[in-house]
Amino acid sequence: MKRFRPADWMAICWLACALLASAAEPDLRRGDKMLEEYFRRETRRLADACLAEIKTLDDWNRRRGEYRRQLLEMLGLDPLPERTELKPVITGRVERDDFIVEKLHFQSRPGLYVTGNLYLPKKIEGRLPTILYVCGHGRVVKDGVSYGNKTHYQHHGAWFARNGYVCLIIDTLQLGEIEAIHHGTYGVRRTAKDKSGSGKGTETVFDQMWWWNSRGYTPAGVEAWNCVRALDYLETRPEVDVSRFGVTGRSGGGAYSWWIAAIDERIKAAVPVAGITDLENHVVDGCVEGHCDCMYMVNTYRWDYAQVAALVAPRPLLIANTDKDNIFPLDGVVRLHRKVRDIYRLHGKPEHLGLQISEGPHKDIQELQIAAFHWFNRFLKKEDPQIEMAAKKFFEPEELKVFSELPADQRNTTIHETFVPRAIVPPPGDASQWASQREAMMTALKEKVFRGWPSEPGPLDLKPAFSVARNGVQFSAYDFTSQDPFRLRLYIKHRAGLTDLDSVNLAVVDEKGWRDYVEVACGEGFAGELREELAQLGKEAPKPDPKLQKLLPLFWEPVAGAMALVAPRGIGLTAWNPAERKQTQIRRRFMLLGQTLDGMRVFDVCRAAETCRAIPGLKTTPLRLGGRREMSSVALGAAPFIPNVQKLDLEQLPRSYHEAPDLLNVLRYLDIPQAVALAAERAPVRIDSEPAGFEYSLAVGKTLGWDAQRLVFGVPERKKRP
Repeated sequence: MKRFRPADWMAICWLACALLASAAEPDLRRGDKMLEEYFRRETRRLADACLAEIKTLDDWNRRRGEYRRQLLEMLGLDPLPERTELKPVITGRVERDDFIVEKLHFQSRPGLYVTGNLYLPKKIEGRLPTILYVCGHGRVVKDGVSYGNKTHYQHHGAWFARNGYVCLIIDTLQLGEIEAIHHGTYGVRRTAKDKSGSGKGTETVFDQMWWWNSRGYTPAGVEAWNCVRALDYLETRPEVDVSRFGVTGRSGGGAYSWWIAAIDERIKAAVPVAGITDLENHVVDGCVEGHCDCMYMVNTYRWDYAQVAALVAPRPLLIANTDKDNIFPLDGVVRLHRKVRDIYRLHGKPEHLGLQISEGPHKDIQELQIAAFHWFNRFLKKEDPQIEMAAKKFFEPEELKVFSELPADQRNTTIHETFVPRAIVPPPGDASQWASQREAMMTALKEKVFRGWPSEPGPLDLKPAFSVARNGVQFSAYDFTSQDPFRLRLYIKHRAGLTDLDSVNLAVVDEKGWRDYVEVACGEGFAGELREELAQLGKEAPKPDPKLQKLLPLFWEPVAGAMALVAPRGIGLTAWNPAERKQTQIRRRFMLLGQTLDGMRVFDVCRAAETCRAIPGLKTTPLRLGGRREMSSVALGAAPFIPNVQKLDLEQLPRSYHEAPDLLNVLRYLDIPQAVALAAERAPVRIDSEPAGFEYSLAVGKTLGWDAQRLVFGVPERKKRP
């Protein structure tokens, strides 16, 4: 009897869809509501867990070291990179009446240049308290030449130097003299006005480098490392008192102030300005849409941001913000301060934590500047004078430029490709080596890649949606809860009257695959059962296709298996807003929760397999799993977590997670060839491509003595025929 394959059914779907019409907009309210509720619940779960285990100072002291290590890991800095030679170069000096500015650069890694301006008082007696000033997104470009955001924030450095401090202002990765990238998952490109008068101006460009998530990379890690090396450089300066380091900056610079203050205890006082709020603001209220990727760590350990701030305790910390900041809203800042205050109280240092709220928008206002100056005077100078001098700019950007010519060996513009090491997994030499590799990879998948899966998934709450026999086909559907509130639908077809199924072939489909399936099923005469699906597609029921209906008995008669199909969250009945910008920001929200959308779709597939086992009569029926296009790698990700998969059928499978849908951190531990080996050890795998690129998978098979059918490559002859 013929065994049924997912590809067989999809082939007839594509054939039939050519005969069916499509139109109208889908009804997305169901998916949007589920997603909104999901983000609210997940955010609340993380907020409630944040620092909840800290009841005493001993609790904090026991955990603080591991918290710091976790943060370093989430920044791509665990283990810390080698402190290579800084190679500092002073390229020039400019002066004013009472201070000097040295224009300099150093290399935080070979070829990773950091440009900066060092502000020094003209009269120096002894070693001075020193401020590291990190810049926000203040782009300064003239005639296509970037002068660095250090020139935008020069007034801060000038004030510190005029008031007895050393101050180093460093450029950021994206807005320095060498312009690199902070926007990997999305970005905005500004274009000139259309001369035709059409009114076109700004074009939104989505960079879509989702592999940053798979690599565990964030430019926040680069900014944090540049700050670490900036302190290393300052320690070499004879003017600097290394026991009196402070850090401040606003907006993006506020965020980088948090990173360096949390991971490096050389910072003795910190004033992050408008650089942090809580997950509720970012995820639920949508503030993520106003930020680039440099503002976030890769949230592997599922923190709320109060946990970052708490790592500064008990050192003096002033949280500064305005009350009308739309990207760092006041309510989230206050909630965060409240949690951090508890940690300072445990240390017996409540006076070391301050909250400065000034009236105004997201802007570098004078009140916030004065508050920062006052804080550093108090804790680094042990003074508390009246702040009478205003911060003002003294230079044109050209005067502060470091490079006359950009270095040819710079790696700033490509650092995202190498900053976080990619896993190198050599083929195992024997079964014992493979067992060690397999254990390490499975541990990484559970603890680093899919850590965001629910520890207690909850009941499936399986309910039949419909079941009908027509045209020689038994067609059924079941609704189940994958992860509350996502209710997904599993469809099953098999030959009518068949009671003993030899297999269930579970196909995981993307949006196109789901639409094809619905249209074909309608063409088979099941439009009445698919009313919800048609409403979602915004379509009227098509007339059954007589040609297709005649084919059905012939197609199903020799088949003893069932074809099951599931669309993971965000696809089909749970589809949400399809606009590209919305899709991008939805995916970014998942990362902030320590997940990825594709990682949670892998979980949905596991739950769909569990649902198949829960359907009466299918508990012990062999299960086969398949996917096409992006869903092939989703199905592959689920395979090691589904018991007793009989076979895996993957079409158009990418050769690397660099190309595939993103799974958090996965490239730090394994790639698709390793995932194929993990799956193939459990069940035969067919991949409809040439074996080039899968040498690791084949090497594992050779080491373990797999037979020729365990891992099969190539397109079957039936698919080669026109």
